[in-house]
Amino acid sequence: MEKRNEALKMINDLVETCKDGEKGYKTAAENVDNPQLKSELMRFAQQRADFRSELEGHVRSFGASPEDTSSIGGAVMEAAGAVHRGWINLKSAITGHDSKAILNECENGDAAAIETYEKVMKSPEIPVNVKTVIQKQHDEIEAAKAAVSSLKNTVM
Repeated sequence: MEKRNEALKMINDLVETCKDGEKGYKTAAENVDNPQLKSELMRFAQQRADFRSELEGHVRSFGASPEDTSSIGGAVMEAAGAVHRGWINLKSAITGHDSKAILNECENGDAAAIETYEKVMKSPEIPVNVKTVIQKQHDEIEAAKAAVSSLKNTVM
């Protein structure tokens, strides 16, 4: 039972990481002027939504519900988690509508996500079938981070 609970907690951490990424990329997309950049950032927001959905399916396969962070305590934890997961500085970057600064924060958010994914992948509690999904998502987040870095070099 303990192993199952630990696995659920870690998968739920990834669900929260994906929620943060989805919100972060949507916010970023809403605050850049370049249509190509806006489109690419929205694509990454949708990617994170898809990842979240896939992970929530695995949580349900354990016979559990994805954690609800809509409670007061949950909202505080969510805000604390957002800081930890690298997306909190996005707010200051968007006030100046500086595309390069916004992309920097997207990169930071992805770096934090990659770190979280790597911790979870190392865990012996995570079943192999879920680890495969986590590895695939991790690789796609790395590719997104590389794409964001590349985009950063094209904006003025």
